[in-house]
Amino acid sequence: MHTLAYVLIGVVAALHACFLVLEMFLWQRPPGRALSGFDADTARRTAPLAANQGLYNGFLAAGLVWSLVTGSLATQVFFLVCVIVAGVFGAATANRRILLVQALPAALALGAALSAA
Repeated sequence: MHTLAYVLIGVVAALHACFLVLEMFLWQRPPGRALSGFDADTARRTAPLAANQGLYNGFLAAGLVWSLVTGSLATQVFFLVCVIVAGVFGAATANRRILLVQALPAALALGAALSAA
């Protein structure tokens, strides 16, 4: 179960690293625009906001990687709960699919991490 938890936490960290790239660097290009559904003008106007979101996603990814390097269950739980809360909030305020893409993988990783403890 320990290996499964680490793999799932790694997947969540990788997802957030991908979100960072999409939001900070590709927001105005086809992959970012496909993610947001924005036209070119709206993507241009919202790019600073997306970059800020991307930076926060990078912090979540870094925290999850740190939790794996240190092997700290408390750190894993903290960052996974942060991801879950962000996913639930995003689903409630922006797009329901965020619940499946962000919160669900983090919840599965949290369950695996707690089961492995």
